[in-house]
Amino acid sequence: MLLQCPKLLFELSKIHQTLPRTKKLHALIIRNHLSDDPFYATRILRFYAINSDLCSARNLFDETSHRSVYLWNSVIRAYAGEHQFYDALSLFAKMLRTEIRPDSFTFACVVRACAENYDPDRLRVVHGGVVVSGLGFDLVCSSALVTAYSKLSMADEASRVFYGVEEPDLVLWNAMASGYGNCGFWDKGLRLFSAMRSMGEQPDSYTMVGLISGLADPGLLGIGKGVHCFCLKSSFDCHSHVGSALVSMYSRCHCLSSAYGVFSSLSQPDCVMWSALITGLSKSGEYEKALLFFRKMNMEGNKVDPILIACVLAASSQSAILGPGNEIHGYVLRRGLESEVMISSALIDMYSKCGFVNLGVMVFESMRNRSIVSYNSMILGLGIHGLASQAFKMFEEALKKGYRPDESTFSALLCTCCHAGLVKDGQEIFRRMIEEFHIQARTEHYVHMVKLLGMAGELQKAYDLILSLQQPADSGIWGALLSCCDFHGNSELAEIVAQQLFENKPEKGAYKVMLSNIYAGDERWDDVKKLRDNVQEAGIKKMPGLSWIGVGRN
Repeated sequence: MLLQCPKLLFELSKIHQTLPRTKKLHALIIRNHLSDDPFYATRILRFYAINSDLCSARNLFDETSHRSVYLWNSVIRAYAGEHQFYDALSLFAKMLRTEIRPDSFTFACVVRACAENYDPDRLRVVHGGVVVSGLGFDLVCSSALVTAYSKLSMADEASRVFYGVEEPDLVLWNAMASGYGNCGFWDKGLRLFSAMRSMGEQPDSYTMVGLISGLADPGLLGIGKGVHCFCLKSSFDCHSHVGSALVSMYSRCHCLSSAYGVFSSLSQPDCVMWSALITGLSKSGEYEKALLFFRKMNMEGNKVDPILIACVLAASSQSAILGPGNEIHGYVLRRGLESEVMISSALIDMYSKCGFVNLGVMVFESMRNRSIVSYNSMILGLGIHGLASQAFKMFEEALKKGYRPDESTFSALLCTCCHAGLVKDGQEIFRRMIEEFHIQARTEHYVHMVKLLGMAGELQKAYDLILSLQQPADSGIWGALLSCCDFHGNSELAEIVAQQLFENKPEKGAYKVMLSNIYAGDERWDDVKKLRDNVQEAGIKKMPGLSWIGVGRN
């Protein structure tokens, strides 16, 4: 039969087929009585998955009685690719109850699904399954596990997997280098790079991207330039993904001239490079330049992806000017991109932060497909406008529809409580986050809790909460308490808090100005003069506040 259908085999060997073409091929297979053959079923199922037609893919899978491991892998990957993780994991559990044993690619797909779903507990269980199946040292599984643990900021677990493999290949080396970079351990990444070279393993362009991704602090600019030099010597700079990583690195280090230098060194920068520059400008606070380069990129006919549009919308929301955001919304509608969840969520966020939460609600209600990200945007938008009860209802709606809340969900809820002064509600939400949903509190959660307690006058409770932290408190958490001390005029506690901040962030003048204002409220003029003289002698400057009024189109 294979020899009788050479044209069919040629069509099935292609990487992509349109949905109408896939359905014609499916009909041809049924007509030739090949639909029960797992080879043909697997190829057609993959085409359905590429076209996001999960319904047809699942029907084909259910109708195929002889299922190979490749067919199982394809259907699990199809659901995971569409972020329907519950269905993907359910299929994996169903597979385990059959005589078909999962292979390394099955486990790799499920491991990625656990990471994408931010489910560390399930990831550990699947990792146990990998070991029990005798694939604990398999390079495909190990690379997937290192990447997954790194994505969940579990660098120690990732390194244990890596160092458990006697002879890692280049893919595994790169996964660990990227893992250290994503987790912020640039020093470990550099040591890994040195060890890699000493063992005779030659780095490639993806190794360099992993190293560069860990350089996120202006103090690491010198190291970043050193890595850039290595890229130039090894001719890695001609790769667009290396160039975009360098642009992003220089942007993070507030060296925009070097970022633009890397960008302009390429005669024809691709979409990735444009995105890196625009994103870098946006994150560095150069919102007008980010919008300008977005327009220039669009005028030159470059294809814009949803991630870049979301970034530009974030820049528009930070500038608090509605005009550019409206302009981008029009572009989205003209290009038929409004169904993209990432873009719609960014539109909700932009309208809310520009003061038009009603327009954000309209975008949310028009969405055919939603995710926890879109609910997070809506909860935060309602919360910052003081609509706490509506924000809470939105959270309950998300839970009823089966969406799993993440760190950003609870950050939005706690922010809502801060704006409305709902101390008890905030404490209950914080408790549920840890005990019910098993989400570890991060810096932003503690900032909200400290601010919530502090602004309600519970300064001692806020201070005790900071002291109870296992890790040293971030300056953002101490800064939140200092602002509360300023609001209530508590100079005694303010001095203790300020001392912590001066040790952590001696270069930041805003904290010293805040403390001097507290002294002035107590009429401690000598202390005010001493502190302000200290600021002037150190050459520290407080960023001045700016405000503007938009007139017409300007």
